[in-house]
Amino acid sequence: MLGFSYMLLLAAIILLIIFFYFVPFLLWISARASGVKISVLQLFLMRIRKVPPQIIVRAMIEAHKAGLQNITRDDLEAHYLAGGHVERVVHALVSAAKANIDLGFKMATAIDLAGRDVFEAVQMSVNPKVIDTPPVVAVAKDGIQLIAKARVTVRANIRQLVGGAGEDTVLARVGEGIVSSIGSSESHKTVLENPDSISKLVLKKGLDSGTAFEILSIDIADIDIGKNIGAALQMDQADADKNIAQAKAEERRAMAIALEQEMKAKAQEARAKVIEAEAEVPKAMAEAFRSGNLGIMDYYRMKNIEADTNMRDNIVKPISNK
Repeated sequence: MLGFSYMLLLAAIILLIIFFYFVPFLLWISARASGVKISVLQLFLMRIRKVPPQIIVRAMIEAHKAGLQNITRDDLEAHYLAGGHVERVVHALVSAAKANIDLGFKMATAIDLAGRDVFEAVQMSVNPKVIDTPPVVAVAKDGIQLIAKARVTVRANIRQLVGGAGEDTVLARVGEGIVSSIGSSESHKTVLENPDSISKLVLKKGLDSGTAFEILSIDIADIDIGKNIGAALQMDQADADKNIAQAKAEERRAMAIALEQEMKAKAQEARAKVIEAEAEVPKAMAEAFRSGNLGIMDYYRMKNIEADTNMRDNIVKPISNK
């Protein structure tokens, strides 16, 4: 009998836990004490729809205490079921109302569903954020490389948060503007003397167009001198010209050697023809003797002329060698 009583007590406790889970009576009391009108049946139906009553009721209490009367329970439930962050949206609406920022519930939920932190955006609208750019490398017209770092002060543009570009786009545009400004400077000394001229020129370009931010100021934090790009390019050009000249000289040398080899080959060919022709002379002389066209006295006369020619050649060679 005692065991049966324990079982009844345990069953009663389980039933109470299930009842208070599906019917959060204490949460209803808290809502009513805060001035939020919501029924126990609505809380029960939230459990059925798998919507956490704690999140919806806390959001409604916060909105009611902040004086936001246009936020309904159905709106909050619909936003939760759509995958939104109900608490962030309500926090953002309360902060916007305190800061006199025009932000409606539909806009806040749209920003939240777009994947942006709407509460952080409202805070950034009140307190601007400073973004440090990575080192930007640019070259002035005199060929000197400059490395600049800038600090960009931005404020969230609530109207552009849905579909607007993010911080990366702002940083990329600022870097492009710095490169363009330094590149248009006649000398790197001008940039070093007046770094604020870069800020003013970049700020005039409207770099925040189409982004989720409004650029308030661009301040050049640091400028360092890098390499002398102009001198390096000239040295590279000189090396290239030298290599080209050397290649052309080697080409001419190779052509000269080839021409010399060709001339030597032609000379050898000519000497071979001369030797071949000289070999035909005795045959022709023998034929002339047989045919009677050449006499013995003609032969001796020719030999004397040949001997005289050789003697003259031997006399001239020592003089030419000197």
